[in-house]
Amino acid sequence: MKIENTKAQMRKGVLEFCILSVLKDEDAYVAEILETLKDAKLLVVEGTIYPLLTRLKNVGLLNYRWEESTSGPPRKYYGLTETGKLFLKELDTTWTELQNAVNIVTKQKTN
Repeated sequence: MKIENTKAQMRKGVLEFCILSVLKDEDAYVAEILETLKDAKLLVVEGTIYPLLTRLKNVGLLNYRWEESTSGPPRKYYGLTETGKLFLKELDTTWTELQNAVNIVTKQKTN
């Protein structure tokens, strides 16, 4: 079994949560979202993020708006809907519970 496959699956499992978290305080366009994820060492390519953003928009968690750019074509800014904010809050609670459970299970016993 290759560790890289397992690591990639773990990252994919939290990507939706991370994207919603990036957008919790302010709207952002794809390059900003990718940069934030990259800074956190969560490497994602555009080909992965666009379908995910579209899916999140289609289920009502995100909306978007176009904004003119001084350095090129207009940019599509994504933001959380009210439903998206509630969904993120639930994910945050679930993440904390999962993190605590994993920490308990994986903690080294000192006997």
